[in-house]
Amino acid sequence: MPRILRFGRRGTFWSAAAVLALCLWASGAPSVLYPVYAAEWNLSSVVTTSVFGAYPLALLVVLLVFGGLSDAIGRRRAMLVGVALITLSAAIFAVAPNVGFLFAGRVLQGVGTGFAIGAASAALVENNTSRNPRFASSMATVSTSTGLTLALFASGVLVQLAPLPLVLSFAVLFVLGLFVLGLVWCTPGDAPHTLVRVRPQAPRFPRGMMRVFMLSTVSVAVAYSIGAMFLSLGAQMARDLTGTSNVMVVGGLLAVSSLTIGVTALLLSRVHAHLSIMIGAVVSLAGLGLMAATTASGSVVLFLVWCVVGGIGYSFAFTGGLTLLNRTAPEHHRGGTLSLMYLFSYLMQAVTAIGAGALVTGLGLGVALGIAVPVLGVLCMVGLVLAAVDLVARRRIFLDAALGASPSEAA
Repeated sequence: MPRILRFGRRGTFWSAAAVLALCLWASGAPSVLYPVYAAEWNLSSVVTTSVFGAYPLALLVVLLVFGGLSDAIGRRRAMLVGVALITLSAAIFAVAPNVGFLFAGRVLQGVGTGFAIGAASAALVENNTSRNPRFASSMATVSTSTGLTLALFASGVLVQLAPLPLVLSFAVLFVLGLFVLGLVWCTPGDAPHTLVRVRPQAPRFPRGMMRVFMLSTVSVAVAYSIGAMFLSLGAQMARDLTGTSNVMVVGGLLAVSSLTIGVTALLLSRVHAHLSIMIGAVVSLAGLGLMAATTASGSVVLFLVWCVVGGIGYSFAFTGGLTLLNRTAPEHHRGGTLSLMYLFSYLMQAVTAIGAGALVTGLGLGVALGIAVPVLGVLCMVGLVLAAVDLVARRRIFLDAALGASPSEAA
């Protein structure tokens, strides 16, 4: 009987990175297509953004009930379940005859990502091939942005130039899902040696991590919430601003932002987590201002600047929050802790996407952004304040320890 190929640490690391890329490819694949679906099936903005929002809502349910699953059954098994469901969702999208199938596909994508994303993030940290502990978080950002960039660009090209525009994008995703499933299958088993009874269990974080957890979660939520505005409404904005129905152009414009995220993340492996969080909050605030200015001016140039600035802000905020939590969470709780962070972050993403869609449908894009931008701006400020508070607290503990006081006395 032929021996099954098994990867070492390096192969396992890059397989986990591929899982993260697939999760974001699946998330972004329909984004360019929402205006096409809306035109073909006469869908309103609130319907298309609700289809987008079904993904994080389904993901939330999985994270809430099975967020710590990979700590119990191993990262490999959790990723296999997640990737299989994402692959199945691609088949449902490819044959979708009506909007009900879109909701079903998005729900399956959300469930699959819920199983896979926390496990893959933890697997990156535990199989880090670099001496730099921040490298794993930077590669998580690079992987997700790469998946999103390729999804947006490939969907635009396929829809514009190939036949069966609403089928081929998901046929490609289906094939990629099978490929990533094979990669994960070749990783070594990492299930606990003792038999663990799998039962629904909400994710939780260890004691003493409340401040760090809140800071990391707010920072990632800033990235996800602003990203939700971009992914759910960006295609509509790009079409309105350029006056083109060329989906390849729209996909290319949207891909600028995700490409910026990945390029920025390559430079962040040596940036301190708190500094990254604070820069992410400030740059994201600037990006929100550009978003509002773009809508008011109707300028394609401003739209491109917003894509770049928003991508930089996302990269700093997401990488900083993920690095801080990865560095702090103990290994035996890492999967559950990361899943809990993703739970709250995706909750904010779902609320933002569905709320923005309802506002656009009822009040128009300009008024909707006039409401959403200040709310998200407050979230950025909260992240900035929490980062400053945590830095001051850590500095006080360090100084007291240097003067001879124990950490418990300093706290």
